[in-house]
Amino acid sequence: MKALEGIKILDFTHVQSGPTCTQLLAWFGADVIKVERPGVGDATRKQLVDVPGADSLYFTMLNHNKRSIELDSKNATGKEVLTRLIEECDVLVENFAPGALDRMGFSWERIQEINPRIIMASIKGFGPGKYADCKVYENVAQCAGGSASTTGFLDGPPLVTGAQIGDSGTGLHLCLGIVTALYQREKTGRGQKVSCAMQDSVLNLARVKMRDQQRLQRGPLKEYSQYGEGIPFGDATPRAGNDSGGGQPGRILKCKGWENDPNAYTYFIIQAAVWEKVCDVIGKPEWKTQEGYAKPPERLDKLNEIFSTIEEWTKTKTKFEVMDICNPLNIPVGPILSMKEIAEDEGLYATGTMVRVDHPERGEYLSVGCPIKLSDSPAEVRRSPLLGEHTTEILSDVLGYKGDDLNRIVGSGAVGDVKAQAAE
Repeated sequence: MKALEGIKILDFTHVQSGPTCTQLLAWFGADVIKVERPGVGDATRKQLVDVPGADSLYFTMLNHNKRSIELDSKNATGKEVLTRLIEECDVLVENFAPGALDRMGFSWERIQEINPRIIMASIKGFGPGKYADCKVYENVAQCAGGSASTTGFLDGPPLVTGAQIGDSGTGLHLCLGIVTALYQREKTGRGQKVSCAMQDSVLNLARVKMRDQQRLQRGPLKEYSQYGEGIPFGDATPRAGNDSGGGQPGRILKCKGWENDPNAYTYFIIQAAVWEKVCDVIGKPEWKTQEGYAKPPERLDKLNEIFSTIEEWTKTKTKFEVMDICNPLNIPVGPILSMKEIAEDEGLYATGTMVRVDHPERGEYLSVGCPIKLSDSPAEVRRSPLLGEHTTEILSDVLGYKGDDLNRIVGSGAVGDVKAQAAE
């Protein structure tokens, strides 16, 4: 049995933040019914297309395990079908622009009238306040949530991260909110609204920088490289390059082959507990007892020298050799893995973290599997649906339309060009 088996999700999401959330719910066993505009579908189906005539990887990698129904919510019959879906489903998830559902005639109050047990989960760019009506995209969320201002090097501009902490990060937060609301419903019998703002989610992921903002009011941040370099701090948490955020000095260092391989690097942390082992590994045993090097506070103004010396050693080893040497000694290191290396790591396929998926239009593609592992409910990754692939199936099996009634719905134009049967 799947963990969320029997739960029906009405998926009104598009692009990345919402689909990330509903895909997780689908992986956990929920029946996710993706509602899409007839003939058009989710905009990402045709964004960044690499195989002509096939759904893009942008779409397929965010919509596994779902069923697709085409539905025109502006059509009178479409509104009838949508009302029936709300009656049947446990959760409605949406990431429309503010006010979109209200304009369709489906305000939260109306949705509650239709189904008092339903949970309505929403992603918006900002929470209530002066920016509430503003649209937000990934990089805007990173900037507004404090991530960009604290990412990059001190002498350079703010930077966004390649991790989609605004979109996918918010989807993860919303998924937790939905499951929590479902649990509460078991006690109260009532649904509720669940909302996640992208700004809020990014800030939650950047909380250590808010920690440092408060510490900064009481003195300099001594684990930041600029302290040891004698560079004054301003009044806001600065960019810290590749310094460790946990209070232990750490840097990204070059490894053997760095001249030609942009990812021939390792992350190297010099914790106090392993300092003597680091000294032995890099051939500087005298630093273990030498004044100015033996104790962590004494080393703060020498971090550039220390890491330069470590780097001279790492440049003689591949990033994997550095791991092989340091890990048995409990020296924290980690290779900078490229997406190519990750895509070729069979160990990740063995755990389901990476998966190979067959698709009727594009053939086999690689995707990221479920990052959360349940021992009694392992996730099975199935391909994303074709546009409207399950329209008839949903109308018949979920909503109970049969015979002339089903023909009436199909003939109304509300559900697009219905396929005769679902694709295999």
